Amino acid sequence: MSYDEPPTAPRRLARSNLAIAAAALVPTALAGWLVWEAMSGPASSAPPPKAVALPGATTPGGDGKSAATPDGRPSSAPASASGAPRGPLAGKVIVIDPGHNPGNFSHSREINKQVDIGTNRKECDTTGTSTNAGYTEAEFTRDVSQRLRTLLRGRGATVEFTWDGDRAWGPCVDERARIGNKAKADAVVSVHADGSARGNRGFHVILPALVKAGGADNSAIVGPSRALGERLVDRFARATGSARSNYVGDGTGLDVRKDLGGLNLSTVPKVFIECGNMRDSGDAALLTNPAWRQKAAQGIADGIGTFLKG
Repeated sequence: MSYDEPPTAPRRLARSNLAIAAAALVPTALAGWLVWEAMSGPASSAPPPKAVALPGATTPGGDGKSAATPDGRPSSAPASASGAPRGPLAGKVIVIDPGHNPGNFSHSREINKQVDIGTNRKECDTTGTSTNAGYTEAEFTRDVSQRLRTLLRGRGATVEFTWDGDRAWGPCVDERARIGNKAKADAVVSVHADGSARGNRGFHVILPALVKAGGADNSAIVGPSRALGERLVDRFARATGSARSNYVGDGTGLDVRKDLGGLNLSTVPKVFIECGNMRDSGDAALLTNPAWRQKAAQGIADGIGTFLKG
């Protein structure tokens, strides 16, 4: 064996040959990539990835505005973004008139003042009735009316009260009518409970008789008021399970009167509903039950709703 060449020389020669081969391949690969780019077109021709819009996201410009649709409306804006009420009764104005006022008991001089109701003069207001246990009609009417307001607002209606704990007494019956008239209400319901004899049971709705006397002319609202009353009778019976009055209305649940200033002086559709007889123990048990009062409010709301929707 000869030692003229170092023993590692053959390995160095192999690495040198591999480097030369790799260097030769680089220009070939570069040329192939350039050909592929020329055939596939510029990179900008590929569609850009779609941006994913997230709730509450803003535009890339950081101006705090939501992304917009082609017509300029915010793409993620809810239907109620304008603040307009939604619901089947949106745009309707309803006035609720809770009968009497707890303060009337201590303001007899004020409520006994006579006011003009068209057909004659009558006391400003009364105390209302109560159950034998002392639950007053005024307490009942306000409770049902507040429940009713919640239901109607939930359907999109604008609801106004004639009073809601904001007055020491009253208002007088003529003012109650004016409140509904001024509001240009689509419907007014005066909530009451009766004070008849024991054994007289059930509910009834009071409709306005035609009155054209003195400062009263309700001729335009007699027909619509009857339509409102008929729907109230139907829906109240369904919601509460209560029977129509067995002592007023001959089983129809409807009574027509011309001695009530709230009806005589109204220029918008208006009715009274007597939800039951507080002086009868059977009806009183219902009227003092919060769950039943919720059903009463539901029945009134349903009756108003079907009337306003035609």
